[in-house]
Amino acid sequence: MTKILLLSDTHSHMDDSILKYAAQADEIWHAGDIGSLSVTDTLAKIKPLRAVYGNIDNTAIQQEFPLNDRFFCEEVSVFMTHIGGYPPKYNARTRNEIKNDPPQLFICGHSHILKVMMDKKLQVLHMNPGACGKHGFHHVRTMLRFEIDGKDIKNLEVVELGKR
Repeated sequence: MTKILLLSDTHSHMDDSILKYAAQADEIWHAGDIGSLSVTDTLAKIKPLRAVYGNIDNTAIQQEFPLNDRFFCEEVSVFMTHIGGYPPKYNARTRNEIKNDPPQLFICGHSHILKVMMDKKLQVLHMNPGACGKHGFHHVRTMLRFEIDGKDIKNLEVVELGKR
């Protein structure tokens, strides 16, 4: 079983409330708009980190992290990118990859809107953790945590970090 902390849109912000949850995870996944490598350096010192770059991230971050990350966590196929759309309206960049080779879990950030939904046609679970940074239009800072146990994604929890 792997405990995942999923966050996005830190926009260079890091604080003790994020770090507290990071320490409880087995892996940390960041879905882009990192803002500063100090964010990912801090997280990577706590637990193994996977991240993708977002539209606000500079070339240093783009050299460190990919635009898309396609991987397995235990037996779950995961596709993580920053801008991806929502089922069934994926954006043009991700649509064909999702339709031609559907992952079990599709993760993106960008909107600052926490959303978890199932694409029933393709059997793809979509997760957007919202934004845990202080920059943007969101009112409450959020993250997601969940567990992957073999082929199962379970114990999903919304983490609210308070007002931005």
